[in-house]
Amino acid sequence: MSLKYDLITIIGPTASGKTQLATHIAKMVGGEIISGDSRQVYRGMNLGTGKDLADYTIDNTQIPYHLIDIADAGSKYNVYEFQKDFFKVYEDIKKRGKQPILCGGSGLYIESVIKGYKLIAVPDNPELRLSLKDKTDEELIKMLASYKKLHNKTDTSNRKRLERAIEIEEYYTNNVVDETPFPEINNIIFGVKYSRNNERNRITCRLKQRLKEGMVDEVKSLIESGISTDDLIYYGLEYKFITQYIIGQLTWDEMFVQLNNAIAQFAKRQMTWFRRMERNGIDIKWIQGNLALSEKIGIVKNFVD
Repeated sequence: MSLKYDLITIIGPTASGKTQLATHIAKMVGGEIISGDSRQVYRGMNLGTGKDLADYTIDNTQIPYHLIDIADAGSKYNVYEFQKDFFKVYEDIKKRGKQPILCGGSGLYIESVIKGYKLIAVPDNPELRLSLKDKTDEELIKMLASYKKLHNKTDTSNRKRLERAIEIEEYYTNNVVDETPFPEINNIIFGVKYSRNNERNRITCRLKQRLKEGMVDEVKSLIESGISTDDLIYYGLEYKFITQYIIGQLTWDEMFVQLNNAIAQFAKRQMTWFRRMERNGIDIKWIQGNLALSEKIGIVKNFVD
């Protein structure tokens, strides 16, 4: 099958079934999956991050996947590393004549590569921050304006953003920054979504299932391996609330209700991000989640082959 897109992207909120669709598309077109999920990079964090690794085997065929299990649990992987890792994997898949398929729900990660944002990991500068401490906001705005024209109002919306914007500009002034553009990608994006009620029911059912499959034991084993409870709480959602249950801060029922609500709120934020992407000119072809898998595959096939 000849394909007209460099990259097929499949997005959706948590529990939307996007991984299942992506793997079946990969089998159909001879593709490989690149995960666009900010937490699936961590080893040993399987049930809580929804890796759904069983979905990568279809009719005894193993669908290759990338950017899953590439960082140690307890570390703090970020969007800068993701960009670098994504383009390395993307170029390798293309070089081998395969179809890259980006699949995930982390809007920032997805957008950072399909829009090709040039992100620089600017380190904190404590000495500079100290020197800014006694200056007024007006003085900081003038200082920032000496580096660049102030088109972006968010840089001056509060004190913390002002200081960080100056920190970034100071770094650019004193360091050589790689300005090599990312390759342009001819990309098509599909989104899977359900009605709010259906989505909430799917989230609750999936949470019950994963707890039954041993998600609490997964978190316990991470703690036993030496990962601090603070680090696990930092990862949020399943790892935050289950850790709080394990250390006695929450009862089982409190953990379940609060976690279920938090996942639903997270899914809502994901959809808000995707809608903002659309408002900014990114075309997303939405597929109703309650369609049969074969119908979803047919919709994608009509666009890509």
